[in-house]
Parts: sequence; structure tokens; C-alpha cells
Amino acid sequence: MSVDSIPIWAFFVGTILVVLASIYAGLRLGSSARRRSEDEKEAPISGVSGAVLGLTAFMLVFTFSIVAERYEARKALVREDANAIRTTYLRADFMPEPNRAETKALLGKYLNLRLQFAQANSIQSSDTLRVETDRIQRRLWDMAVSNAERDMNSDVAALYIESLNKVFEINASRTAIGLQARIPIAIWVVLLGLTILGMVSIGYHSGIAGSKWSKATLLLALSFAMVNTMIASLDRPGVARVTQQPLADLQRFIAAGK
Repeated sequence: MSVDSIPIWAFFVGTILVVLASIYAGLRLGSSARRRSEDEKEAPISGVSGAVLGLTAFMLVFTFSIVAERYEARKALVREDANAIRTTYLRADFMPEPNRAETKALLGKYLNLRLQFAQANSIQSSDTLRVETDRIQRRLWDMAVSNAERDMNSDVAALYIESLNKVFEINASRTAIGLQARIPIAIWVVLLGLTILGMVSIGYHSGIAGSKWSKATLLLALSFAMVNTMIASLDRPGVARVTQQPLADLQRFIAAGK
């Protein structure tokens, strides 16, 4: 089972339960150790607890940096996508008829597919849109090659093909970064393991010190749950969406010129 199969709300609740259960288990272990032996001191346990929590914080920062960087890349790719499609649409004016009209119509459909792709709620719907996108790309490329072959020295044709290639490259990047890139499962396992060990160490330290269960423990659980859930949300397509306003503005520009 992949992490994506876990609903976000279940991820949030599950993290809270894991944190609370781990602290409780550590508290029981610490209390038991304190009753069995008076030699167990708080200072060494405090040092171990701090070290484990430090490693946990490092992993949280490391994991968050991955998804935050990817989120910023997704926003930048939307702007680049809109600029590339706009440039290709304008350069299509230099193509001869009937390819000119067909090219502009296909670019309009392609733009609509980009917007639908960004709003897709499942991998299946994304795959369907990708098949239609690939079909349009092949047709656009065939027309570009056909017109370029008529005049191999045409600078206009070269510029159009360059912009069309840019559209294709950005589409591949958006698919790879926005749909296929994921936090490796190994990182999730390490993060979960460190969280459990860190919470057990907190509970164990409290048990050694003779402390009882504190209501403030829930605040700690909520804090870890919010951070982990935010990381999971940024990692999934269709959850933390980036604005598609540049593409929507281009859509209005194209519609106004018809």
C-alpha cells in the first residue's frame, strides 16, 4: 500500500494516535524502570531524548524542503507553460493555411487540457488527459515538420519549432514534477520511526522523573500531525494545488482574438 492511498484526514488522525501511543508507551516504560531501579537517572535520558528529537526535527526540515521546492517549481512551470503556449500560438500566424487555423485550434484545445489536468482529482483522469495531450502534440509536430520541409532554410519555421519544442518540454516537466515525483517511501519510514522513538523517549523521561500524563501532550501530537499532514498534502497531486491563473489569462487572450 502506498502513502497516497491513505486519505489526508486519516494521515492527520493517525499521526496524532501514533504520537500519543508512543508517549504513553514511553511513560509506562519509564515508570516501570523507576520502580525497579533507583539508578536510572534523568540526565542521560534527557540527553538521549534531545538527540532523537533533534534527528526528528532534521528529518522534518529535510522532507519539508523537498516538497516546498517542488511546490515552487510547479508554480514556475505554470508561468513557463503559459508563456510557451502564447509564443507558439502567436508564431503560428506565419504558418500557411489550412495548417494555421488547425494549429491555433489545436493549441486552444491543448490549453484547455492543461487546465483540466491541473484540476484532475485522480491518476485515472490524469492519464486520460495525457493521452489526448499526446495526440495533439503529435499532430502539431507533424504539421510543423511538414511545413519546415517545404523550406529547410526558413527562420520562421525554425522559431516556431523551437517554441513548440519548449511547449513539449514543459509538459513533460509538469508531468514529472507535479504527478510522478514523490517522497520516497524510505524517507516516510525513517520519519515515522524517528517520531515514534522521539515520543517514546519523551514519555520515558517523564516516567523516570515521576511525572504523570499531561494534557499538554495533545498539543505536541497536534503539532507533529499538522506538520506531517502538510508535508503529505504538498507531496500529492490534486491536494495542494498551485494557481493556474497564467493559463486562464492566456485562455481569455485566445478567446478575445477569435
